[in-house]
Amino acid sequence: MPASLKRAVEEIAREDGTTLNQFIVSAVAEKLAVLKTADYFAKRAARADFAVFDRLMRSGEAPRPDDEIPKTSQEKVLKPAWGVVAVS
Repeated sequence: MPASLKRAVEEIAREDGTTLNQFIVSAVAEKLAVLKTADYFAKRAARADFAVFDRLMRSGEAPRPDDEIPKTSQEKVLKPAWGVVAVS
């Protein structure tokens, strides 16, 4: 590991109250989770049948009773991580 990178990581780990090793393990685990998630969604997208999706979306058919968004969820106020309040 380049010395400048090691110094930067050591500083961040110290500010975070962890050891260099703990920080590296956490960073590797986070990166692995991101890669696995991206792979999961890529596989899901490959299975998508966009012709069927388009047909369903254009059908004008109302959702089935078991496929509707509950009223309480529609009125829920969401608070995104960046602090802006959005109402769904």
